[in-house]
Formats: sequence, C-alpha cells, structure tokens
Amino acid sequence: MRVPDLIRKKQHREVLTPQEIDFFIQGYSSDRIPDYQASALCMAIWFNGMTTEETAELTMAMARSGDQIDLSAIPGIKVDKHSSGGVADTTTIAIAPLVAACGGKVAKMSGRGLMHSGGTLDKLESIPGYQVFQDMDSFAHIVNTCGASIIGQTANLVPADKRLYSLRDVTSTVDSMPLIASSIMSKKLASGSDKILLDVKWGTGAFMQTVDEAAELARIMVDIGKHAGRPTVALVTDMNQPLGNAVGNALEVIEAIEILSGGAEGDLKELIMELSARILVMGEVFKRTDDARAALQEAIRSGRALDVFEQIIRLHGGDPAVCRDTSRLPQAASLVSVRAKSSGYIMSMDSDEIGMATVMIGAGREKKSDRIDPAVGLWLKKRIGDAVREGDVLAEFHVNDRTHEQAAIERFLAAVHIGSETVEPRDLIVKVVE
Repeated sequence: MRVPDLIRKKQHREVLTPQEIDFFIQGYSSDRIPDYQASALCMAIWFNGMTTEETAELTMAMARSGDQIDLSAIPGIKVDKHSSGGVADTTTIAIAPLVAACGGKVAKMSGRGLMHSGGTLDKLESIPGYQVFQDMDSFAHIVNTCGASIIGQTANLVPADKRLYSLRDVTSTVDSMPLIASSIMSKKLASGSDKILLDVKWGTGAFMQTVDEAAELARIMVDIGKHAGRPTVALVTDMNQPLGNAVGNALEVIEAIEILSGGAEGDLKELIMELSARILVMGEVFKRTDDARAALQEAIRSGRALDVFEQIIRLHGGDPAVCRDTSRLPQAASLVSVRAKSSGYIMSMDSDEIGMATVMIGAGREKKSDRIDPAVGLWLKKRIGDAVREGDVLAEFHVNDRTHEQAAIERFLAAVHIGSETVEPRDLIVKVVE
C-alpha cells in the first residue's frame, strides 16, 4: 500500500478499506508515515468526510494503537461516561460516588483539561493528597472495595490519537466530525468498559455550536459503539451557560460535595441525576430509570453518597475530611464581587468567554505546560432568565494573583448580556440518541 493512493481515494470521495485505514494508523503511530502525508489525508477527510463504516474502522484502529485496558477483574457491567467538554461540568466527580452508592460500578480513566478550568484529574488533585495515578491492580482493588475509581489515563492509551490531534490542531482539521468522533470513541473503546454513555454539548461553551451539529456527532459516536459491539447512548445537552455555578477546580469539588450532601439544586444536579440513572439502567442495576432516580435520591438523603465519596478519596490517598469541611480545600486569598452595571434580565451568557476569564486568573491552561492554581475561579450568583438590578452581584471571583484580575472581570462582564425582556429557559437535555 502507498499513502498517496489513500490520499487520492479520499480526494475523490472513495471509501478506504479497513486494511488501508489500519495501514495508515499503524504507519503513522510508528513514524513510518510522515506528518505531511498524514496532514494531507486529514485534510481530504475534512473536505469529503467518511462513511459510518470508515469512521468506525478508524476508531478501532486508533484504539488498537496502544494499551487495551482489561477490566475483567471488576465484576459486573462497567459503563463509561464521557462529556464532550464544557464550562463548570463537574458531573463525573458526583456521578462516581452516586452510582457506586446505588450498587453500580464506575471504573473511569480521565484526562487533564485545556482552557477553562482543569479536567477531572485537575479537580481531583485539588483534594489534598489525592493520587490520580494508580496501577491497574490498585485501580481494580479500589473499584471492588467502594464501587468507583477515577484515575489518569495510561501514557500509552491511544497514542495514535495524541499524534493525530496535535497534527490536526496545527493544520485546521480539528473540526471534522469523523476525526472528532474517532478521537473520543477510540479512548472509550481502549478503556475497557462494556457500555458507553455520552454527554454531547452544544452552545457557546461547547465545540458544537448548534443542536444539529451536536446531534450529528452523537449519532456518529453511537454508530461507532454499535459497530464495535459496545452499546452506546448519547444525550445532547445545553452549554449556553456554565452547567454549574462554580468554575475552578477546588470550587467545582465544593459544588459536587454540596450536591452529594443534598444542599444544591439546578442544572448541574439535574444532569448528574439523569446521567447517573442511565448508567444504573445500562449497568443492569435497575430496569427502569424511575427506579434508579428514586435510589439516587435516597442515596443523597441518607448520606450514603457522601460516605462513598469519602471512601473514594481515602482509597486514593486523599483527605476525606474535605467532605465535611470544605475549608480544607485550597482557598484563594481574595474574594471579589463582580456587580451588574445595569438593570434588567440576564438574556444570554457566552460560556466560553466566562471560562476564559477564569483562565486569566489561573484556573485553567492555554497550553499543556501551564500551571493551574486549584484555589481560584468564580462562583456565579445569577443565571440566564434571572432579574438583576444595577449593583447586584453577578459572580464572586476567587483570586490569588491579581495581575490580570481587572481584565478577567471585564471579560466576564462582556460575556453576560443583560436586556429588558425575560427569557424562556432552554431545555437542558434536548435529544437522546440510542
């Protein structure tokens, strides 16, 4: 086989065979295929797309490029949950103990974050002592002991995706549906779970700007799961305002603890409960989502969910006392109230810009080498549809380094649009693809 022949086939909208796709992925992963040929093929895919079968074969070839995680030491059906990203998305941290408290198993590998606040690993590392890297024996032991573990991905998990994503980033081929879907799903397939639940975001804080784009990405990934023999369900959810009120690593852990303690309501809790219920049904712990939701509510009411989170933290070497005393988490030196400059109603929010405002004060990364300050971020006090008067507090900024504080506040204020008319709330969950 010759790479120029594969490039030409995609240029002419022809279908690559599984053998040709595997040849490309294995060749690029082992440095036998240079970047300039790989970028030409990615560009041809960007222009002409791939069939469902091609995308599935690409995904499976990428998954085979590195470690294949074996979760057979953990009994029961393992359901992996993945979010396509967003702002103030703290779902994983609360879902793991909630599902475990109801008899499910969560054996999840997560990554770090770029932009906005950190990824799930960064948030967990804001808990003093929490060790996100565990060997596979310890990983299985923790899940079998308390029902859930969230750890860092192995260094050799889907190396083809790491190489291809870096190439796509510098060749403007990131926003290709087949390439996005294969990037996400290859890691899910390699992580060893039996079933997959996807949360695909749309809106100002998401990669997909419209419902139709998000639904199309969800459909492609569900089809990949079916092709690979991994039952997959996808929810298309709203990210036109931050999902939770906390944006920042330790702050998001605090909000997760509040939800597990029964002390918080809103969009974040609603989505946590929906995703948790579906995981329990997909994992065959319950037959109906209504029964699963009732069990989840009871796990919160009884305190069992918070008890399990304490166990998870302890088994990962962390300080479980943070669950009862959140002041043990990193604290910022300054608390700055950001006030409305006019009266009216919050008409819209640019979630991405709000997230970037927290990056300016150290809550996230613009490049992988950037350090994150776990204590900083913001806590929203108003959401879309709320009435505000001039001088009302819109958010509280938690700040240590004040160098870029004013610029971050101005960026936040520009992202919150106040008008004279009320706004009908959007549906949080707009579509289910299965």
